[in-house]
Amino acid sequence: MPARLVLPQRSLSSPLAAFLTASAAITAVMLKAPVAKAEDLIVKYDQSQLLRLPRPAAEVIIGNPTIADVSVQGGNLLVVTGKSFGITNIISLDADRNIIQDQRVMVQRDDVRIVNLQKAGKRESYSCSPQCNPTITIGDDPTYFSSVATSTDRKLKSVEGGAEQTSSGGQ
Repeated sequence: MPARLVLPQRSLSSPLAAFLTASAAITAVMLKAPVAKAEDLIVKYDQSQLLRLPRPAAEVIIGNPTIADVSVQGGNLLVVTGKSFGITNIISLDADRNIIQDQRVMVQRDDVRIVNLQKAGKRESYSCSPQCNPTITIGDDPTYFSSVATSTDRKLKSVEGGAEQTSSGGQ
């Protein structure tokens, strides 16, 4: 048989009873009140989103910088770039170190223009807009990923080298 707690009955003065009743009601409302949070910011992998703050930020803290990166543009405008799949948060502080906003960020794959090719259980990703070209996506077969990354790196270096030769060699 479960134990029962029996309290002696006492009569409370009406002002004290009213105070306790009001306190209990306020506490119940506060416990049930939802926490006001901004909507999740959804950023596509390898893309950026703008996040406008209500006032300028003096400091921005990123929960996991491998998932998202942030740059401040003009004080109250943040550019959030998806670096890897996952969920993190961004905390913006003002000059007095008060929290302006604590924003949850979800980095997701842009499945609209991505085609996955499965070869013997190994994935290769292609960006199709409208032609399909290899793309570097976390989770792809390591050999494929490395090959595409190397090609991309070579292309970037040749473009950067060409830009340096044009800017320094032309005058």
